[in-house]
Amino acid sequence: MKLRFRTIFWAAAGIVLVLAIGWSFMPRPVPADFAQVQRGTLVVTVQDEGYTRVREVYTVSAPVGGRLLRVEAEPGDPVAIGETLANILPSDPAFLDARSQGEAEAAQQAAEALLGFANAEVAQAEAQVEYARTEMRRVSTLAERGTVSQGAVDRARLELRSAEAALSTARANVRARTAERDAAAARLMEPGDNGFARGVVNLTSPIDGRVLRRLQESETVLQPGEPVLELGDPRDLEIVAELLSTDAVRIVEGANATIEAWGGEGVLNARVRRIEPTGFLKISALGVEEQRVNVILDLTDPPESWASLGHGFRVEPRIEVWRGEDEIIAPIAALFRTTEGWACFVTQGGRAELRRVELGRSNGIDAQILSGLDAGETLVLYPSDRISDGAQVRARG
Repeated sequence: MKLRFRTIFWAAAGIVLVLAIGWSFMPRPVPADFAQVQRGTLVVTVQDEGYTRVREVYTVSAPVGGRLLRVEAEPGDPVAIGETLANILPSDPAFLDARSQGEAEAAQQAAEALLGFANAEVAQAEAQVEYARTEMRRVSTLAERGTVSQGAVDRARLELRSAEAALSTARANVRARTAERDAAAARLMEPGDNGFARGVVNLTSPIDGRVLRRLQESETVLQPGEPVLELGDPRDLEIVAELLSTDAVRIVEGANATIEAWGGEGVLNARVRRIEPTGFLKISALGVEEQRVNVILDLTDPPESWASLGHGFRVEPRIEVWRGEDEIIAPIAALFRTTEGWACFVTQGGRAELRRVELGRSNGIDAQILSGLDAGETLVLYPSDRISDGAQVRARG
């Protein structure tokens, strides 16, 4: 009896050991994540950073050189057409060196002398006119008595007209010499002489809008054409997206777009208005040279929904390049490449089945399936090297 019990015990222990060893070598289901193939709309977009800008920016510049008085207008202030924004005092004359000072003084003295000579000529011409008038009256009286001929009268009249013309010439010469004297005196004026000032030049607003930037604030000296303020209408914004040229060629004018990560709530809608025909070179943050193209978008939402946006704000536009309706869509995370093309694992009865598929377009998250899958099938996401054709799989966790 004792021998039978020992035999049964060791036989049972051997069976348990064999079962334990067999169970340890049995294939176990691989934990995995799953997703279903769906039928729906697939949208392919390109996305990059962009910025907002006022469509029409007006730069108010100095029309003349001079001293700019302090600019009181601040960024964000409303402005109206014709409103005075800044004032400029025309430039004072510059200081003269010793040589220029001597030349200017000599020129003034010469102008004074020529003016005196011209005044003398005027006095002489006035005497000639007075004499010619007296002679004309005497000849006219004698002609009425029949003492002199008509020729004498005509000669007297000619001498009077010639004398009057000479007087007019002399007076015009005086005016010219006076102007020369004033010009010579002006060259001798010192900076700060109020007699040289020609008034204040007002810089006015050409539009109804707001001040975007104040380029000059404190009182300073400006050269002609130097900018002072930038004006615009913040309600008239557009979006500039600097896209890679390889992405820009896929976009068409009129394409729909959305504006994300703009700082406000929700997503803004926009539409592509223009694709600029010229690209430009830009260095990326990693130091890579990139050829980029400006794509201009117009916001289509009411201005009230993006009223907090301003000129030069950062945004992230996402522009639509393709849209497919009623397409079979699978997540990119379930697809992988093989030597024969794209493939995925489809779950059938708890086992993974390797399936060859043909892909169409992709947006980086989902892909268009042209063949190989049907809507409703379940795919294995991020398949590891433990999953093979026919391997058992189970939901993770």
